[in-house]
Parts: sequence; structure tokens; C-alpha cells
Amino acid sequence: MTIKALIAVPVSTVWTSKDSARDLDSPAVSNPVQINEWLDSLTHETRLALCDENLIQSQALFGQEVLVMEEENGWSHVIIPDQATSKDDQGYPGWVPNAQLSLGELPQTDTYAIVTSKFTNLINEENEVESALSFQTILPVVKEHDHVIEVMTPLGTRFLKQKDVIISTTNVNDQKGSGQDIVNSGKIFLDLPYLWGGMTSYGFDCSGFSYTMCKANGYLIPRDANDQANAGKEVALDQLEPGDLLFFAYEEGKGSIHHVGIYHGDGKMIHSPNTGKTIEILSLKGTYYEKELCMARRYWEETEESS
Repeated sequence: MTIKALIAVPVSTVWTSKDSARDLDSPAVSNPVQINEWLDSLTHETRLALCDENLIQSQALFGQEVLVMEEENGWSHVIIPDQATSKDDQGYPGWVPNAQLSLGELPQTDTYAIVTSKFTNLINEENEVESALSFQTILPVVKEHDHVIEVMTPLGTRFLKQKDVIISTTNVNDQKGSGQDIVNSGKIFLDLPYLWGGMTSYGFDCSGFSYTMCKANGYLIPRDANDQANAGKEVALDQLEPGDLLFFAYEEGKGSIHHVGIYHGDGKMIHSPNTGKTIEILSLKGTYYEKELCMARRYWEETEESS
């Protein structure tokens, strides 16, 4: 029987199996979760192993709904419905610790608070900071006050600073942005270290970066690069505009897709490259990316302002 649950920590890492997390990953699988402590403790080799040994699938944010498919030894096999994937029709699959879940679901409301700053504080009724929430954390609004927004969370009613959020009538930004807006969202994260499976302000992988910047502007797209390449509107490589997604394949563009970036304009892209590197704006000319560029897709919609 499928059960609905909510992510009860600021960031829950979604592991490939219930045995994927290593002893050194304990700060990432605890509650309270210690994401900074975990990332700071990783060496280049142990970070690389997250990818090379296929330990991590994705991440989910505080208050995000998941479907619990089964439970075993303190872990839950979950599906994330709003991360579309060819791996499962219902959403992105993986394993999270039971300690990071809260059974049940949040109420449907007329409006949602969407975090637009890199981080914002989650504040309790005693005006104490409980934790830091990532960009694109989305919570139902209970009431709007002068400087804070009262929201419903897996922990009960809490508050977010008004300046750090936008209010939307849907749980994906109802104010659809332009392609340039997608680029501008990405620029907030320049120099942030790459994280395999990353979907948060603590680190993104290449497709997590393109997914999140599109979502921030009202476009919910597939989670992984190969699925992103199979949807959206096809764009000729000589007709690129800022905000278009660029896809790169092995064998000089003829093999399987291994990377995605966001077209920046002027022959450049903004992307999260790989382990050991940081989010950057890169000129494609003369790079191996130029040789491997195989296709582009557009998810943003042209408006009167952007046309």
C-alpha cells in the first residue's frame, strides 16, 4: 500500500539503495540533518564516489511530498512525484531514512510561499531560528503578516521572512519567467561546488541545476538530462536564445547524453560541470563541450516581453 509522507528536514538526500549511505554519510541521513558538516567532511575521492559508485539518486526539500512504497530497516523506498523520470511513471525513485520523513500530507491552500533566496530561516512561534531552508522550498501559506509569512510545515505552523519568498497560487511559481529569467536565477549560484544528485542551494548536479532554475521560473521539467533532452521544444543550434537547455553527448555528440547546461547568450553557457568544479559561465568556443553539443530544448514560453 502506498502511503503519503513529507520531507521533514531541510534537505533529504535520496539514496540508490538502503545500503548506499556510508558511515561517513551519517550527518546527511540524520535528523536534524547536518548537510554542511557532511559536505565539509567529504574529500574529492569520497565526493566522486557518490557518482562513480552510484550511491545517490536525487534530493528532496523540506515539505516536499513523497510516496512511500515500502519500508525496511529504518529506510523507506520513496517516489518523488514532482521529479518526472523515465525510471518510474509516478516520479523519481530512491531511498530515504525514516527519520527524515513525516507521515501525512500538507493541506491544499489558495497560496504557497516559494523560497527565492539562496537560503531562508525557518522561524518558530518563539521567534527562534530552527533551520535554514533552501532555494525553491515550497510551503502552503496560512497567513501573510507584515514582514513574515505564516506557513504550514511537517513540524506544524512556522514563519518565513517575506523578503525571501514569493507568493504563488500554485505550488510551482505561477509567474512564468523568460529564458533570461532562467539564466538570472542560475547566476545566484555561481561558484557553488558541484554535487552529484544535488538539487539544493548546498550543491547541484548538471540536471538538478537546469531542473531547479526552470522550476524557479514556473516550468516543471524532467529531473535527468536524458529525459530533459526528450521533452521540451526542439531548437536549432543556430537559433539559441538565453534559457535554452544545451545537451552534450559522448563520441562528439553522437553517443549517449552525459551533460546539460543553460544557454547564457553570446556563445556561453551557465552550468554545474562535475565533481571538483563549481557553477560557472563558460564560453563554448574551442572547448570539448563545443564538439559534444548535440541538441537544444526550450521549456520557457515566449511572452510579449520576451519576444
